Amino acid sequence: MNERIANFEKLLEKGPETPLLRFSLGSAYLAEDPARAAEHFQAALVLDPAYVAAWKLLGEALTRTGDTEGAKFAYTEGIVAAEVHGQVQAAKEMRVFLKRLLR
Repeated sequence: MNERIANFEKLLEKGPETPLLRFSLGSAYLAEDPARAAEHFQAALVLDPAYVAAWKLLGEALTRTGDTEGAKFAYTEGIVAAEVHGQVQAAKEMRVFLKRLLR
C-alpha cells in the first residue's frame, strides 16, 4: 500500500466518513486495484448520489474490472447527475465512455 493510500485509510478510520474522502481513496486505488477503487466510489455515492466525478470514475473502475454492465449503469446514472447539475462536459465524457462500452 502506498503512502497516499495509507494516509487516506487512516483518515477514514478516524472519521468522519465523507464523500470526498471516499472519492480520494477510490482515486488513489484506481491504478493498482480497480475493484477496491470501485468500492470507495460506491461508498461516496451512497453518501452523495449527485457526486458526478464519483460516477465517472466508478464507471472507469468497473470497466477495468471487466464489469461492463456495472460500468454502463454507472455512466448512465452519472450522465443524469451531470445533466441535473449542469456539468455538461462531464456528461459528454461519460456519453463517449458509454458509447464505447455499447459497441
